[in-house]
Amino acid sequence: MKKVYVGMAGEIIHEGHINLLMQASQLGEVTVGLLTDKAIAEYKTNSPIPYNSRKVVLESLRFVKSVVPQDSLDYSVNLKELTPNYVVHGDDWRFGVQSQTRADVLELVKGWGGELVEIPYTQGVSSTILKRAASSSSFSGRGASLRRAIEQRNKPLRFIDLHSALSGLIAEHSFAKRASGEVVIFDGMWASSLTDSTSRGKPDIEAVDVSARLAGLQDTLDVTRKPIIFDGDTGGVAEHFAFTVKSLERNNISAVIIEDKKGLKKNSLLEQDSAFEQELPNVFAEKIKLGKSAQSEDHFMIIARIESLILGKKSSDALERAEKYLEAGADGIMFHSRDKNGEDWKETMKNFRKVNSETPVVVVPTSFPHVADVELWERGANVIIYANHLLRASYPSMLKAAREILLDGNAANLEKNILSMKEILNLIPGTA
Repeated sequence: MKKVYVGMAGEIIHEGHINLLMQASQLGEVTVGLLTDKAIAEYKTNSPIPYNSRKVVLESLRFVKSVVPQDSLDYSVNLKELTPNYVVHGDDWRFGVQSQTRADVLELVKGWGGELVEIPYTQGVSSTILKRAASSSSFSGRGASLRRAIEQRNKPLRFIDLHSALSGLIAEHSFAKRASGEVVIFDGMWASSLTDSTSRGKPDIEAVDVSARLAGLQDTLDVTRKPIIFDGDTGGVAEHFAFTVKSLERNNISAVIIEDKKGLKKNSLLEQDSAFEQELPNVFAEKIKLGKSAQSEDHFMIIARIESLILGKKSSDALERAEKYLEAGADGIMFHSRDKNGEDWKETMKNFRKVNSETPVVVVPTSFPHVADVELWERGANVIIYANHLLRASYPSMLKAAREILLDGNAANLEKNILSMKEILNLIPGTA
């Protein structure tokens, strides 16, 4: 019998999978390379169904001879070991995050005279669509995904700012293959108060209330599935924060980050020594307690952002506050810093992880953008938020375009460097 290799996630087995496996079995004995939980997390949100459970289902199918783990999106390790006569896959991987993987497989199987066989996509059936339907009927679908991802991942989670549904789609679908061969994605979105207020032409002083911000998020919630962390600023009055938590849960937001500032919120990166006052630890801890008592789902996370380093205080102050906030029920900690090298953050993280290896830590490396995500992870950060970069990238581009039109008196030169009308009409499915 000839050897056939089929790589798949196998989260929800549907008629498309059965059709593919049936046709693969006609070519020879089928070995399924089942993506491990780690491999799925490389290019999707984390799988709600663990590897062993998926393996049992596939092994019970008569079209499948054996099931082996595939530890990454890269097929090469398994293919080199098995040298199959055929690799079978649906033809839907020609585009998107797996297109480079397809190219690598084609090149690899040539080495032993193997062949890639692509089965036409079964129209109207998709694991992604089925998962979306399941999660849309479940309150905890998107909301629970952040906590689950932190627990499952052995890599950093990367989040990026959103200020519109379009920026949410960019965050949802962007991917890159690094020189190492690793495929990286953004794991979720940061609903930043800075980018939200700036996109509305308002100052970053909590001028846009939570209700207005949630209303603005609805378009993004309609077209994306990845987890959202909400920038809760100071959380406002403690009693009001309890209602904010309820509203965020109702909208399937995964987490809120609130900062221990006192009074009117001012941006932490303002170049002023006394731009704001820090709240008393016990007062802020009570706000966390009220928020935790208000939530109805265990998966929702309240993350305490500590401003001690911003104000030039010692690392010990930040660590003492972290301990109090965790005792109050905080689900995670963020040590904020504006040091250009991030040295105060590094020191604080080193001391924090000496005594606490479990608590999720969020980092926003805006002030030290040169520090790589891998280093931040190695120093103990679980979630990395690129907090305002999409908005900051869009403004110079729009400003340049506006000036170019004014300067030339027409848009002819500009057309060479922007999306064509055909591209923008095809950008969103259903437009064209």
